[in-house]
Amino acid sequence: MTLNGTEILNPPPGVRPDPDQFVRAAMQWHFSPETGSPYWLHRAGSLGFDPRTDVRTHADLALFPNVAGELRDVPAQDLIPRGYGSRPDVVGVYESGGTTGAPKRVVLLRDWLDRMLAWSNEQLDAHGFPRGLNWLGTVPSGPHIVGEYFRRSAATHGTHGFTVDLDPRWVKRLIAEGRGKEAGAYAEHIVDQAAEVLRSQDIGVLTITPPLLERLAARDELVELVNKKVRAIRWGGTQLDPDTRDLYRDEIFPDTVFSGNYGSTMILGFAGERPGLGPDDPCVFDTLSPFVTFEVVDPEADGTDGTGGAYGINEPVPYGSRGRVVAHHVSASFLLPNNLERDTAIRVPALGEGPGDAVADIAPVTEFENETVIEGVY
Repeated sequence: MTLNGTEILNPPPGVRPDPDQFVRAAMQWHFSPETGSPYWLHRAGSLGFDPRTDVRTHADLALFPNVAGELRDVPAQDLIPRGYGSRPDVVGVYESGGTTGAPKRVVLLRDWLDRMLAWSNEQLDAHGFPRGLNWLGTVPSGPHIVGEYFRRSAATHGTHGFTVDLDPRWVKRLIAEGRGKEAGAYAEHIVDQAAEVLRSQDIGVLTITPPLLERLAARDELVELVNKKVRAIRWGGTQLDPDTRDLYRDEIFPDTVFSGNYGSTMILGFAGERPGLGPDDPCVFDTLSPFVTFEVVDPEADGTDGTGGAYGINEPVPYGSRGRVVAHHVSASFLLPNNLERDTAIRVPALGEGPGDAVADIAPVTEFENETVIEGVY
């Protein structure tokens, strides 16, 4: 399918535009006075290059500095491209988890939510998640984008969404202050509430974080209940080591579809576990390319500073090696290139001929942006 102009930024579902043409169209959109956001139009003056002429390929996204830290203070309305008109369809303003200091904010527009959901539902179908079932989610709500995606997924792929609220910032604060017993009691309180829903409702899909799943799996009654009722488990939020993943999938919940997400507020969504992986394969995550792409790079290579500052060069590690994850979000609704994430991963070839990398065996760094990383329950 041949796409022209702004159509490249908004192709029909399932159509993947040429990545370099896509990037060029995005630069025209985000840095033209008529269509760009106030934030990027102002920021362009200090970039040291002209994105409309100098960013010609996907690889040229490495020219951008990492500006994610600036999203702590930017007025949310300044992130909305002018091309959406005077009344853009804003779903909500969402915040990062606050793992490394004050939260960063992003704006979710309707067209991106719809695109991400359509892709997510395709992924769920590919994994064999049954449609039309009730969902239960033990996920953050409030300012966290994951709660929005849970509700929409439950409504579009399932029937009804039942939720147990989760405040990950409170848990991280308790852990940081050495109040581990209180953090554990709070986590048990979350599992207690999930147990009541599981006992009283017909729940077919469970969305849960690995730390909470560990506590659930420690209760024989709940393991029996999940195996009796739940047909699929979707995990995400914190990391899950390969041995534990295999234990859940093969022994504790052997008749339940088990699939994960690797999400980030700064990409306005998540990467999905690759369907069709064998029992001995690592857990590989793929993105909705070319809108969201990952690179796995050497933070010590020339051109990087290892802390989230400007790169100029993204030096990839060899396939099969571990490096830091750099994420790019490029869509009509949002632009955040060259963002150094707080995770490391094994570099895996992406599916097809798209740009970027797939990632496997995600693990957090111990310190990021001069802050100790505390994962807690999400």
